[in-house]
Amino acid sequence: MRRPREFSLRSRLVLLTVIVLTAGLAAGGILLVGVLNYALLRAVNAEALDTATSIAKLVDQHQLSQPIPVNPAMQVQVIDSQQRVLSVSAGADRLIPMLHDDELRGLKDGEVTEIPGNRIGLDGNARVVMKVAGPPSDPVRVLVARSTDDLSQGVHILRVTLLVAFPLLVGMLAVIMWRILGAALRPVDALRAGAEEITGGTRHGRLPLPESRDEIYRLAVTLNGMLYRLDSARARQRAFVADAAHELRSPLTNMRTELEVAQRLPDTDWPALSADLLTDVGRLSRLVDDLLLLARSDDAAPPGKLADADLDGVVADVASRYDDVCYERPSEPVRATVEPDAIGRVVANLLDNAERHARSRVTVEVADEGGYARITVRDDGPGISPEDRERVFDRFTRLDDARARDGGGTGLGLAIVRELVRRHGGTVTLGDASPGLRVDVRLPVT
Repeated sequence: MRRPREFSLRSRLVLLTVIVLTAGLAAGGILLVGVLNYALLRAVNAEALDTATSIAKLVDQHQLSQPIPVNPAMQVQVIDSQQRVLSVSAGADRLIPMLHDDELRGLKDGEVTEIPGNRIGLDGNARVVMKVAGPPSDPVRVLVARSTDDLSQGVHILRVTLLVAFPLLVGMLAVIMWRILGAALRPVDALRAGAEEITGGTRHGRLPLPESRDEIYRLAVTLNGMLYRLDSARARQRAFVADAAHELRSPLTNMRTELEVAQRLPDTDWPALSADLLTDVGRLSRLVDDLLLLARSDDAAPPGKLADADLDGVVADVASRYDDVCYERPSEPVRATVEPDAIGRVVANLLDNAERHARSRVTVEVADEGGYARITVRDDGPGISPEDRERVFDRFTRLDDARARDGGGTGLGLAIVRELVRRHGGTVTLGDASPGLRVDVRLPVT
């Protein structure tokens, strides 16, 4: 079975334009012919009525001549009440009235009727008007017939002209529309070709911009912006996958090395080996959990179940797990609508980071700043220079003088902190603790 031929947008638009033009021109032509025919008939009727009125005046004034002088396209008869012809114009029948008895009986003064023209020797149809004249005691009727053959010929000529001219006009307009739409859609075709080249890998990831600053230009700019964001996201994804693979390979390599050595040594200390392996497995588990959390944040996952929580209790519970952390309790409870587990994860990551780099002291406090709840973590370590304070929030970022893999860091802690705080509508800022680092987390209270 053959597939139906697919029409392009250009062809469909031209076809639609031709259909609309044809329907419009056909309706206009019919209306024009109808209006013209109506106007010409009114003119014929008016001319016949004017002639009949003039002849009636001549009858009333007893000045009617023989034959009655009229337009050659007309015939005039003056008949009495017995339907006898009293006077005629040149070419009119002198014996038989142009209207039959039944037609005369139903015709009022000044009315018009139509009869076949061959009845009175005229071409085509004839419009007949009747006018009463003479004294009331002995009235006569003036009949004026006007041929409509010239009117019919004029309307016929107009109809033929329209039937010939309209198809030519529609064809010419279709050609013009084809060329105009081709020029208008050429930038769209260029965008399509550019998209095919990008898909095929033969073109850099940008679409060509048309010269005209119109809607297509703005569409191309928007699409290029989208491609740029997709390229950036793809680059970040590749970097993230590469970094994740690198981080996962280190503990796996350690575990494999330890197991291979243990196979070759007859006196392997299996309890010590299992403890080392559990340490690496724990590191792998934390890394996988961190990667899953960041993957969900990349999908713009909303926060979990929010609750009106006491931040003092959340922070105190996390701080109690660390021996060297000093928690300064607030004078009054600080409450906020948060996901307690997520905020606990934020505090734990900050305390892990601070404890890893502190020389002797780590402190954490919670305060109400009027509309925001602030969680502050301070350490007396080397701190972070101002130019690196934004970069440390990137994933898998380690500063040479502050971070090392053997210290247990994966470079994901601060990235997770920022993502979790951002999901709550809060902010994270780094500052100087003089000495050391100060981290302020601000969460909206409501």
